[in-house]
Amino acid sequence: MTVSSREQLLTLRGRRTQAAIDAAARAVIARKGFLATTVSDIATEAGKSTASFYNYYDSKESMARIWARQFIAEANERAREASKPGLTNRERSYEAAAAYWNTYRSRLAEIISVSQLAMVNQDFAHYWNEICSLPLAMITRAVRGAQRDGFCEGDDPELTALALLSMLDRFCYHHFFGDGRASVVDDAACITTLAKVFHRTLYYKEAGPA
Repeated sequence: MTVSSREQLLTLRGRRTQAAIDAAARAVIARKGFLATTVSDIATEAGKSTASFYNYYDSKESMARIWARQFIAEANERAREASKPGLTNRERSYEAAAAYWNTYRSRLAEIISVSQLAMVNQDFAHYWNEICSLPLAMITRAVRGAQRDGFCEGDDPELTALALLSMLDRFCYHHFFGDGRASVVDDAACITTLAKVFHRTLYYKEAGPA
């Protein structure tokens, strides 16, 4: 379908239909993963025909590509909020943890889609690297800032950032897509736990000789 014909579909009714398809796709992908989800699954979830899906997207991958670009823009905004000046170390740790957790919660389908496609598609591998580069850069800056204040001396900023990001990612994956989703997710408790780990990792000083 051409761009102009797609634009003609974006009437109020068309936007509602596309929103229903997007919501259905996010719900199915959050349950099954991107690779296991079919266009038919999405159409059934939305209560639409498969043809309706193709009125808006050429494929699952084209839908995920649009999502990825939107996600990167949103992640940039969340990262800026977590990096705002004037925060205490504890507040900064909390904001960093909350930003990652809330982004994961609100964009679970996008994260699942891009991360799974990154394993088989070079374009999506680039998107995934770009998505990861945002928190990596933010945490690396936080480590260096902590070191300027005399904390975590001798730690490698980039390796520390990678370790923390891996922890954040696996923690969120477990609660939203892995075994943890069988239980009720306590947002406040999870963010607080992540913030404490973040704070203890960055803002510590070595004790003197015993």
